[in-house]
Amino acid sequence: MSQTPPSPLSPLSPLRDFVAFTTALVAREPDEARLLADLRPALAALVGRDDWLPDELAQPDPQRYCQYLLHADGLERFSVVSFVWGPGQQTPVHDHTVWGLIGMLRGEEISQRYAHDAQGRLRPEGARARLRPGQVEAVSPRLGDIHRVSNAFTDRSSISIHVYGANIGAVQRWVYAEDGGRKPFVSGYSNRWLPNLWDRSNKTVAAR
Repeated sequence: MSQTPPSPLSPLSPLRDFVAFTTALVAREPDEARLLADLRPALAALVGRDDWLPDELAQPDPQRYCQYLLHADGLERFSVVSFVWGPGQQTPVHDHTVWGLIGMLRGEEISQRYAHDAQGRLRPEGARARLRPGQVEAVSPRLGDIHRVSNAFTDRSSISIHVYGANIGAVQRWVYAEDGGRKPFVSGYSNRWLPNLWDRSNKTVAAR
């Protein structure tokens, strides 16, 4: 992927700080439950402000939802993406196969979890959850990994920020049918460039 954006970026220090925190955390914490507990407030802080996401990585597509890569760890231990929903868009029922945290940045989204019954059929599990700005929820094979997610609004876009325990765009995952059947998919990413988190030259020049 090219590192050159098509236009100037918004201030990225909140995302840079989140990436640095997550890099240190995954290096020292092997236990998933403790990792998610420590990472949840950091993601909540990131989505608690809305002044850092580059506009180019916040654009909906009229045909389908978008998953923009914001950062991928060099060892593929985690990745951070912006998930952008156009009005009324939704995913199929799918899984992740790795841990993940979802933080709501703009708009709202609705998540319905699914589980297999005794006959192997896929059924909704529990009530639908509505995620609002600043809120965070977790997914993983340990907690419940199969769900369908949709934009709560039919007249505007919604954006959530996700962090996953792998390079999620390269992970083989599964889309599920109600009869329990499934087919593999690899999501990839919607962008061909990455935000440059590491250039502090403007700050350096301004301090002179």
